[in-house]
Amino acid sequence: MTERSPVLSVRGLSVRFLMPGGRRIAAVTDAHFDVGAGECLALIGESGCGKSVLASALLGLLPANAQTAGEARLGDLDLLAADERTLARTVRGRLMGLIPQSPAAHLTPVRTVRSQLEETVGALTGARGRTAVRAAAVTAAERAAFPTDHLDRHPHQLSGGLAQRAATALALVGDAPLLLADEPTTGLDRDLVDHTVDELRRHIDREDGPGRALLTITHDLSAAERIADRVAVMYAGRIVELTDAETFFGTPGPRHPYSRGLLQALPERAFAPIPGMPPELGDLPEGCAFASRCERASGACAALPPTSGGIACHHPHVPEDIRA
Repeated sequence: MTERSPVLSVRGLSVRFLMPGGRRIAAVTDAHFDVGAGECLALIGESGCGKSVLASALLGLLPANAQTAGEARLGDLDLLAADERTLARTVRGRLMGLIPQSPAAHLTPVRTVRSQLEETVGALTGARGRTAVRAAAVTAAERAAFPTDHLDRHPHQLSGGLAQRAATALALVGDAPLLLADEPTTGLDRDLVDHTVDELRRHIDREDGPGRALLTITHDLSAAERIADRVAVMYAGRIVELTDAETFFGTPGPRHPYSRGLLQALPERAFAPIPGMPPELGDLPEGCAFASRCERASGACAALPPTSGGIACHHPHVPEDIRA
């Protein structure tokens, strides 16, 4: 794979929540990854594994009881050390666009989609004059497959899929160097999933201006296979495998047992669900968090946490183990 200059570089990112009574919940532990210019990194894993918490940490949107450690650099800026003024005025929208997991909650309920797009165009682009701003808003809507005859509707008049497309249009307006897409295909039918994935891919493949990058959080592994250059698998707050998408979805396939379980659970594959349930983040075992669900687990797995790295596993699959 061609080496890409990093747009986002994350080193040792951890997030803890301090709960009543002094209890701590380890939502993200020691995350390391880069996202390069012209690259899409797909962050995948079951619900509750820490993916959206990681995204909120990058945006500075964690609640007051959260504590962060490590480093997350967007260009020369350390996002974890930036103050709210810098995040609000410089990062959100301009340096980092967001397609939120719950779009309806991020749309202003008393304003039409058109007015919200036009305001965003005016704030984030060089468009000047009523005609230019209106045209840019329509272009953003069309890129996200949002029907232009619905632009004068309010958010409560939109279906979940339309709200998702409106949020995508808003995120694309600023042409930010990094686009963070949290479940960008939620509520969309297959044709619109394909359109959204293709548009996001075009966004980072564009050759005009600085290199753009995409970090997408998704449960939709078929969408991830279409768009991702690399895949990071998260389980119980840790990234347990980081590999290129061609290897992950093809041959020899992923090496971590959890990653392989995710693929085997797909209907087009074995449709075999992973047994058991993930542990509570506030009550993680001393050893590997996946050990109780893993057919390869040994005594070492229960006693010792695997080291972080490309594959966090005491007994990863090796090519000789893999069958077509």
